[in-house]
Amino acid sequence: MISAGETSGELYGALLSREINKLWPDALIFGIGGARMEAAGVKLIAPIAHVIGIFEAIKHIPQGKRTLDKAAQFMLDKKPDILVLIDYPDFNIALAKKAKAAGVPILYYVSPQVWAWRGGRVYTIAALANKMAVLFPFEVDYYKKTGLPCEFVGHPITETINLHQSKEELKKGLGLDPAKGVVTLLPGSRPNEISRHQGIIREVAEEIHDEFSEMQIVVPLVSGSRLKEDLPDYVRVFYGRTTEALACSDASAVASGTATLETALLGTPLVVFYKVSPLTYLLGKLLTRGSSIRFFSLVNILSGGKVVLELLQKEADATVIFQEIKRMLTDIPYRDRMIGDLNKIRSMMENKKPSARVASIIGEITGWSGV
Repeated sequence: MISAGETSGELYGALLSREINKLWPDALIFGIGGARMEAAGVKLIAPIAHVIGIFEAIKHIPQGKRTLDKAAQFMLDKKPDILVLIDYPDFNIALAKKAKAAGVPILYYVSPQVWAWRGGRVYTIAALANKMAVLFPFEVDYYKKTGLPCEFVGHPITETINLHQSKEELKKGLGLDPAKGVVTLLPGSRPNEISRHQGIIREVAEEIHDEFSEMQIVVPLVSGSRLKEDLPDYVRVFYGRTTEALACSDASAVASGTATLETALLGTPLVVFYKVSPLTYLLGKLLTRGSSIRFFSLVNILSGGKVVLELLQKEADATVIFQEIKRMLTDIPYRDRMIGDLNKIRSMMENKKPSARVASIIGEITGWSGV
């Protein structure tokens, strides 16, 4: 049984399911996920959520409680050989407690951001899980003190980046002019992210168009998402083509999240921005007050220093974002330094096959590997 709470985790669940099916074609996989997990052979118990932010999530509490009860009852009825939890800590830790009580072994794959806030959760997880599989090398240290076996397996987003075409070929494949530059603007994948960031995206696009009239402006969205308002005609919107769009871009503005790591792995210069509700931001500041992490973007956290500009809340201003995009396009030494730092992040993830390794760990915990 796999529990993936939201969009990026659902992708990792789908990739993992395919690897499980390769090793054990007769395995039955159930889970909480979405269309990609279902396409990978998972029988869905309930759909994923699409919310972020503490106060944004409050109205979804009743739905979450119903999903938790349904998943817990499923475990009691079916008694799966293992439960794999993918991030989404508030829901998944509650589900883990039900699984522990039912005697179901637990693999936690994709750690909650214990390095940013609520670090005490490492002990809660250690008391419930059989093993932790983490995406980033620095996360291993956070679990050493708990005694929970923890392994750095790499980031599954690397498995989705398998492009061999040139930038010109990628542009042609997207219906873009291969002779002109491209800037991508990514508002996020969740509906409330898109809603909150769409105005910024529009204003940035307008400033780019005014100063770089030949520049092609692209807004990639995940399949199934939608914009609340139409963008100007000179902005191209693509669905399910984010990797190709980023790979052929000269610069990008990316809402904080997994997409920033994908952008870094592709070597595309970027500026990171993000906005949440004022109440969520204030509470988040309180909860992260004791954290040693100085940055909020994965790029800077992994680099251990300021590689890309981070703009949060009021700082996420369209003109500031545009000025950074302009600098990345015109200041060649600055651009080259950033690309060099992004390549160092890629080297951290090389030679890792996270989904295959996690499938093997499942076999080790369940004893399937001996079948």
